[in-house]
Amino acid sequence: MALSVRTRLFVAVALTLFSARFVHAAEIYMDHKIPVELRVKALLSRMTLVEKIGQMMQIERSVANASVIRKFRIGSVLSAGGSTPEVNKPEAWQEMVDSFQSGALRTRLKIPMLYGIDAVHGHNAAYGATIFPHNIGLGCTRDRELVKRIGAVTALELRATGIPYTFAPCVAVCRDPRWGRCYESFSEDPSLVRKMTDVIYGLQGVGPPGLPFVAGRSKVAACAKHYVGDGGTRKGINANNTILSFEDLVKIHMVPYFDAIAKGVSTIMISYSSWNGVKMHANRFLITDVLKGKLRFKGFVISDYQGIDQITTPPDANYTYSVLASINAGIDMVMVPMDYKGFLSNLTSLVNSGFVPMKRIDDAVRRILRVKFSMGLFEHPLAERSYLHHFGVQGNKDVAREAVRKSLVLLKNGKDKSQPFLPLSKKATKILVAGTHADSIGLQCGGWTISWQGSPNDTTKGTTILHAIKTAVSKPTRVLHKASPERGYAARSKADFAVVVVGEPPYAEGRGDNQNLTIPAEGLRTIKNVCPEVKCLVILISGRPLVVQPYLHLMEAFVAAWLPGTQGKGITDVIFGDYEFVGKLSRTWFRSVDQLPMNVGDAEYDPLFPFGYGLRMDIKHKTP
Repeated sequence: MALSVRTRLFVAVALTLFSARFVHAAEIYMDHKIPVELRVKALLSRMTLVEKIGQMMQIERSVANASVIRKFRIGSVLSAGGSTPEVNKPEAWQEMVDSFQSGALRTRLKIPMLYGIDAVHGHNAAYGATIFPHNIGLGCTRDRELVKRIGAVTALELRATGIPYTFAPCVAVCRDPRWGRCYESFSEDPSLVRKMTDVIYGLQGVGPPGLPFVAGRSKVAACAKHYVGDGGTRKGINANNTILSFEDLVKIHMVPYFDAIAKGVSTIMISYSSWNGVKMHANRFLITDVLKGKLRFKGFVISDYQGIDQITTPPDANYTYSVLASINAGIDMVMVPMDYKGFLSNLTSLVNSGFVPMKRIDDAVRRILRVKFSMGLFEHPLAERSYLHHFGVQGNKDVAREAVRKSLVLLKNGKDKSQPFLPLSKKATKILVAGTHADSIGLQCGGWTISWQGSPNDTTKGTTILHAIKTAVSKPTRVLHKASPERGYAARSKADFAVVVVGEPPYAEGRGDNQNLTIPAEGLRTIKNVCPEVKCLVILISGRPLVVQPYLHLMEAFVAAWLPGTQGKGITDVIFGDYEFVGKLSRTWFRSVDQLPMNVGDAEYDPLFPFGYGLRMDIKHKTP
């Protein structure tokens, strides 16, 4: 029987209303006016298992493209150390990131991809970016407001390349300078590391305490790393075993995470290391019970690069077990980074067979979506082209230059207090500048600069110490330069004084582990050849204290400059007396490696220079 006109009209209206309600429910997560937790709940309820696991994968840019991201619903992409576009320019970075994002935005649910990178002392992978001193130097400044500004500059330069997420800051408490990552640590003292977590406010902005928050498009999501105990491994060996009671683990290594979480850090990265023989990537107690439970961390937990592969010995001996152990331990996002198909297959099978509960998957995805919504990624998934004018500009360099001069630590000034050697005169007749590190941006910057391990070459833009000296002195002053002068050269030069700049080669992570901590041979030769023949200031470029006691008597003055980055003029600002030395050691300076590990507060403490040591020049009385 045919329906009446009235009945057909009623059905049409009902269907329209029903469709409208259905569409509204489906798209509620796209409405930025809706509270984040409701958006998360609405989106999560619509996701399939494949879509959820896709969000949990972070793949390397070298295997990523729009098609892969769309097909496998990839939630995140990263640049590993030194992984850059073929043309390393801000515009190329933007185009690359947006090309990946285009694949994510064409998926059924249009969940944007999150791009991450290790911006650990500025946007250090991008050519021409502002490179700051590494964290060991920033710890010597003890300047919380300065590190906030450094975080803000780093965020702006990241956004100028279209990147919204950095794997920083490192909040490791390095207890042994033999560790190759020691320069990534602000200090051996947990209380100082806690203070320096203020860099998170610069990176992310200030939001509700304890909740992931990114304050607009000029800020980025941050990542506190490496949870937990990475700086306390036996003999400072990278990714080794940290042997401590739980009480000492909390007191020394965990306390910076209290502050990072309170300041709203979006993500936390797990350490390669073990705690009392248990790999951190498989430690359910410390990740789920402590970090997510006791500490109430609301962001997402991310693995380190191929970190889950190292759960077994040898690495990747049983990948299925590694996936099982890491996900059930509480890791939410996994740096796969290459074999995303294998990860997807293994985790799907583990969920379908009941070995990984769906509740655990939902917890992971909920946390990832919470961060993406909180940072406004759904509203603004693409690069903001106008931010290009923030990249590598003079104002950013000025902040870096300030950081350099505040990080310098004066450890010796004259053979006795009555005859200080510094500040140096800008009106000297002749100055000899010697040493391998005097005229190399790559050596000034150290590891994690353009490439993963860094390079001794001038890999990016900047001002070397030699160039800074030449521009600081008066026009009549002659500046001689010889990287490796032979014995007798300094005497023949008839220089008024010498500035000797020596130090370590660049390194990163385990390749920097060093059980001897001696100044490289070429640097020692330069000190021995120059300093007995002419009064010299020795500037040490290094990621940690090195053995200097046997050579200290040869030097008139000695400055620890750490790894200062691209702004060499920050050094000449101070050694010529325009600014005072204000840096204080963030690490104990040992006499010999036999004393290691040795840290402030130890019962046996006999350092060459104690924690907190640092001289001043009293420049207000200097002779013009």
